[in-house]
Amino acid sequence: MSLTFLRPFLPLLRTTRTRAFSTTLVARNSPPQNPEPEGQLTEGERTIASKLREVFSPSRLDVEDVSGGCGTFYAITIQSSAFRDMTLVKQHKLVTKTLKEDIEGIHGLQLKTIPEPSS
Repeated sequence: MSLTFLRPFLPLLRTTRTRAFSTTLVARNSPPQNPEPEGQLTEGERTIASKLREVFSPSRLDVEDVSGGCGTFYAITIQSSAFRDMTLVKQHKLVTKTLKEDIEGIHGLQLKTIPEPSS
């Protein structure tokens, strides 16, 4: 079967589509790009942020509901000295263990952990 009829559409098929929350580049020690005031966070974002602040005392914490406000997918960036000398897998396990009850009801979690630089 010949697929030559698709030839005019190949340029369209070659374009890549990216999701902003998964492709945004952030410098390792940069401050949050658009920090939201605590009052503008959704209830789910506030709950997650307060638990993470309590356990990790982060120098940087971004919690964003990237599901359009329905609370099914969160993007979290957290920088803490608690992650120093840990592998990435251990860092992520520590965060997911902390949020175990909260993430049972969601469909997706994008997690970026950043250890504090050694002094």
